[in-house]
Amino acid sequence: MSGVNWTRAVHHLRTVAATCADMATRPASIFPLRVGGLWVAGDLLGGQRELDEITVALTVDIDEVPWLTEPNGARHWAAAARLPQTPAAVYWRSAHAPVWNHVLERPVLVWSAEDGVREDVLDAIADGSARALRPAAPPAAEVTARLADELALSLRALRERTAEYERRRWKPGKVEPVSDALWQASAGYLDLLGATDPHRL
Repeated sequence: MSGVNWTRAVHHLRTVAATCADMATRPASIFPLRVGGLWVAGDLLGGQRELDEITVALTVDIDEVPWLTEPNGARHWAAAARLPQTPAAVYWRSAHAPVWNHVLERPVLVWSAEDGVREDVLDAIADGSARALRPAAPPAAEVTARLADELALSLRALRERTAEYERRRWKPGKVEPVSDALWQASAGYLDLLGATDPHRL
């Protein structure tokens, strides 16, 4: 994706926030995955300029969401929210762990199921002053500990999904969901491995 001007980027973010609010009213019987928060990170929290894409994180009420993986129901939810048609990098995160990491640096909450859309944040983003809303950067030791936690979770997911792929590989039925899950876990683990120790790759 390339060439998203600032006005359009903000428009896309507003649309995603409004869509999150609408999706929260949909029946859980149809959309069992419940998204509780929309966070923005990346270039939209800086000065006005052309962007490649917008960076957002969606938090869900699941204990663990390994990095770069999608929880069950995420694709169904995203399709209904038309996220694939939006120039956005979307990251799924657990509501029970910090949203931030080496990619989602000092993100800002835009919408929550409890408080709705934060128009003040959207207005600050629109005029290019959202940098002031970002939380302080965590100490280096906290960053190291956070990435170590994510790496351990990612490795567990990689092992579990490799075993699941082995079990399902030659059985009847589609193997794509299992192979996609393995690919996501692999990508997340390698990304975190590079972030924690670039010399290991």
